[in-house]
Amino acid sequence: MSAALAVQIAVRDRLTSATDVVALVPADNIVDINSRPAPDPAIILGEGQEIEGDRIDRRDSRVFLDLHIWKKEPGLEGVKAIAGAIRSALRSPKLGTASGFHFGDCRVSSARFLRDPDGETAHAVVTVEALVNEVGS
Repeated sequence: MSAALAVQIAVRDRLTSATDVVALVPADNIVDINSRPAPDPAIILGEGQEIEGDRIDRRDSRVFLDLHIWKKEPGLEGVKAIAGAIRSALRSPKLGTASGFHFGDCRVSSARFLRDPDGETAHAVVTVEALVNEVGS
């Protein structure tokens, strides 16, 4: 498994178990899909990037994961509330471990709030940044 996939799995597990998040977005709508329209409301586990770290053993990396929030609403209030719930859910405690990986840090590094051209849908992109270390042999 890649570090990026390990982060995605851990983030989804954290979000689906966070009561403040699932109060705004049902756990079944926190998904990795490649279709539109998204469920309403939804958190779509999106694009990612994995950058090798500086350790000499090459077992660390920084992973970026975009979470796309979609909600039918006339403004941006709902997607901003969902982004805030995501930030709180990821703040602490640490994500823990995944098979073969340890997460040393995880945070929301940015959030952008957008109006969809359809005039009916709000969209936000929350970028999660995680420091990941490969463990084991």
